[in-house]
Amino acid sequence: MLHVEDKNKEVAASSVPAFGMKDKIGYMFGDLGNCFILGLVNSFLMIYYTNVLGIAGGIVGVLFLISRIVDAVADVTVGRLSDLSPLTKEGRFSPWIRRMKYPFTLACVILFLPFVQNFPDTLKIVYIFVSYIVYGIFLSTINIPYGSMASAISSDPSDRVSLSTYRSVGSAIGGSTTGFLIPILMYTTLDNGDRVISGMHFFWIAIGCAAIAFIAYILTCKLTTERVRVEKKEEASTKQLLQGLSKNRALVVLVIVDLFIVINQILAGTNLTYLFNDYFQNEKAMSVALLFNYGTVIVLAPFAKRLTERFGKKEASVCALLFSAVMYLIMYFMHITNPWIYLVVLFIATLGAGLFNLMVWSFITDVIDYHQYVTGDREDGTVYGVNSFARKVGQALAGAVGGFMLQLIGYHESAAGGVIQTAVVRDRIYAMANLVPVVCLVIAAVTLLIGYPLTKSKTIKMGEELKKINEGN
Repeated sequence: MLHVEDKNKEVAASSVPAFGMKDKIGYMFGDLGNCFILGLVNSFLMIYYTNVLGIAGGIVGVLFLISRIVDAVADVTVGRLSDLSPLTKEGRFSPWIRRMKYPFTLACVILFLPFVQNFPDTLKIVYIFVSYIVYGIFLSTINIPYGSMASAISSDPSDRVSLSTYRSVGSAIGGSTTGFLIPILMYTTLDNGDRVISGMHFFWIAIGCAAIAFIAYILTCKLTTERVRVEKKEEASTKQLLQGLSKNRALVVLVIVDLFIVINQILAGTNLTYLFNDYFQNEKAMSVALLFNYGTVIVLAPFAKRLTERFGKKEASVCALLFSAVMYLIMYFMHITNPWIYLVVLFIATLGAGLFNLMVWSFITDVIDYHQYVTGDREDGTVYGVNSFARKVGQALAGAVGGFMLQLIGYHESAAGGVIQTAVVRDRIYAMANLVPVVCLVIAAVTLLIGYPLTKSKTIKMGEELKKINEGN
């Protein structure tokens, strides 16, 4: 299986500190920063568009579909550019984060400019299309180098599990904080006593999230060290690159799995917002629900490495995903009307998907190694970019499906706020929130079980062989 040629040269790094807690904390801050912005945008931008700007869900669905396709192309492009970037004393990927944190955090704030609420409808649509597409492109310039960096920080599989775990903890902290606080902060009280979503409140929330992300990116660059430094002797042609990617069965399968996992994640965050805003009509319970959406990762983090070492990432993840699917199906048939009872069952349901999310970044580093294992080329950024391409396609489909489903079920949007949905529409929202995860999680679990080639034993064998090769160059 191993077809490694001498195409890469290991660049010696003198006086490089050993991998340790500093790297884990630094890498954690990267996704903490990401998720202070992504937690805001992914879970709340649609409800901001429909309930503050008064834009129809179908238009928002088209926006998300088009922008995610643009983002997906940007991911692969940035991945390739980062692979071809010259090595610096900070490494290959850290300089991207240092430079691009400025335009990315600014683009986040521009998404929520409060005066846009007074624009004519046509100008509003132009504004959301331009600002959201620009935001997505800048996100690629941060997220792709950051994700690729994990395989450069250490070549040790155990270290990479730790990085994946700490990244997921950072993601959980950022996502759970935004999920808990934003529903509390985004409402204002009208003179008649009605509670409605405030555009000005969202503007200040965006500024706060962007500032925290900016500081987090600074800490990531300062605390992490890129140790695996491979200088390329030659640039592979597009044909060679595509042939190599097609040989990477682990990548192909992970792309399919990630597609459905991301669709579930995005729709879960969006559907929970509408579920608690319209079905349960309980903003406090919404905060707790979105906290669960991320917080289970923190609960599971101490056990991730132990489960991986005992059962393997593939084996543990398949069981976890199927468990979550069964729980969501039970919730659908229970048709719960009490928000607090629903939250208890939801917490249990999110444990399975949370375990996979905790391990997913370690899956990607394994897939990057597998690419070198079967082709002989080290293409960290490109492989990560291709996987991220699938995630963006999933986000595009989720955004489109979410917007179209709102129209399909008869959801009534309003710029003025305060619209009460009919009982039929509220029941349909409940069905969406529970049945969509069932479908997505079952497909992901079965695909991973049948197609993914890297079992526990195969991963260990591959890691040992690659370590000998890379240390020998």
